[in-house]
Amino acid sequence: MAKRDYYDVLGVSKGASPDEIKKGFRKKAKELHPDRNSDNPNAEAQFKEANEAYDILKDPDKKAAYDRYGHAAFENGSGGPRGPGGFGGQGQGDFASAFSDVFEDLFGDFMGGQRGGGRQRAARGSDLRYNLRITLEQAFMGMQKTISVPGTVSCSACDGTGAEGGAEPVVCPTCSGMGKVRAQQGFFTIEKTCPTCSGMGQIIKNPCQACRGAGREEKTRALSVNIPAGVETGTRIRLAGEGDAGVRGGPSGDLYIFIEVEEHRIFQREGLDLYCRVPVSMTSAALGGDVEVPTIEGGRSRVKIPSGSQSGRQMRLRGKGMPALRGAGTGDMFIELAVETPVNLTMRQRELLREFEAESQDNQPETSKFFKTVKSFWDGMKS
Repeated sequence: MAKRDYYDVLGVSKGASPDEIKKGFRKKAKELHPDRNSDNPNAEAQFKEANEAYDILKDPDKKAAYDRYGHAAFENGSGGPRGPGGFGGQGQGDFASAFSDVFEDLFGDFMGGQRGGGRQRAARGSDLRYNLRITLEQAFMGMQKTISVPGTVSCSACDGTGAEGGAEPVVCPTCSGMGKVRAQQGFFTIEKTCPTCSGMGQIIKNPCQACRGAGREEKTRALSVNIPAGVETGTRIRLAGEGDAGVRGGPSGDLYIFIEVEEHRIFQREGLDLYCRVPVSMTSAALGGDVEVPTIEGGRSRVKIPSGSQSGRQMRLRGKGMPALRGAGTGDMFIELAVETPVNLTMRQRELLREFEAESQDNQPETSKFFKTVKSFWDGMKS
């Protein structure tokens, strides 16, 4: 049976570029793979045919010979790649070699490997998290805080190499420095992490006694952190390079400080604004007056209470709230009045309140409105 044209087998034109030839083979490899075509008895033969075509056309010298002489360029005895064993004269090793290039493109990500060897010599250290609780006053003022952070640092005895005396690691003899080894299983080349060097590509013949070859050691460090004014719960501060030390000379990770502002016994915070409830006497609310209120910076402000003020009334002190984190203004402070009802009255106070009540029916707008509504309701029911 005459052989099909290799370009037709891969579905590409004769003038196709190397990338187009590779894409054509990838497409055919997916379509014709025996595992996907268990019900097609011809799939394996077609899959081998596509592999044979790609083995010729991916090589510039073989492709040039094929373009000039066709299949005759690779007949036995012609000095071409055709030889004993396998299909089309290719041995199993040639098949695996031809297919492994595309196999890496198709499945390399699932193997967890890296193109071009997958070595993992120097690795970045892990990032660390530190939770810091501060008061509302500290969030208002800003502060410089010293914290103790446990983590890993580069070993001082071996300078992070993991080898005794700071000696350099040597190339792993098992994987020749690649960090991965391959095993042939039928049509597939399986790639896995080198068991000798654990994917590092290097081994340490004489490990450091201080860190036991790890190149890092545990240590608690004291770090000074600048907490800017205006931070709130959830604010994240990043200290670059203050995380865990890297592996084999790799860069250190970062330290992330997460702020949590404690609840305040007087003030409630909403964004940049502060809220507080201020108790006032019944007479001050009725007649008006002044009241002193605390502010977040530690001072006091005098606020004028208008006559006839009711519980829940709010007044604003501009600029007495929290500063913006990046200096874009300052919030306000809102005061909510809480009118207190007097308790433990003397007989004289009770008499005065009863007299006051008798004289002030028309001066209580909410009470008068309520009773007028009730009277209107009952009059409607009667009619």
